Amino acid sequence: MYITEILIKLLIVAYAIDGIIAAIGYWPTIKDLYFHKKKSANIPSYYIWTFSGGVSFLYSIFILNDWLVRIVVGINFLCCAIVLALSIALKSKKAKF
Repeated sequence: MYITEILIKLLIVAYAIDGIIAAIGYWPTIKDLYFHKKKSANIPSYYIWTFSGGVSFLYSIFILNDWLVRIVVGINFLCCAIVLALSIALKSKKAKF
């Protein structure tokens, strides 16, 4: 096996692991919002990140032919959308009281 092939395989594995670690990184914020009802997310930032993640996800679906990228980008988009939705729901609940 050539060194280039080994490096490409390592990069593929690193990218997959990066996607998993990024998804795990959202968990503390999701937990704070859902279980502890703690406003721990910056809503304007999550609007931007969710929109950006949505565009990236659509690009990966319609332009790229790479399932690993689609999965990693899709997980990132989903996690951003969950945080945004929980933040908005928590904010609207607090505003009613």
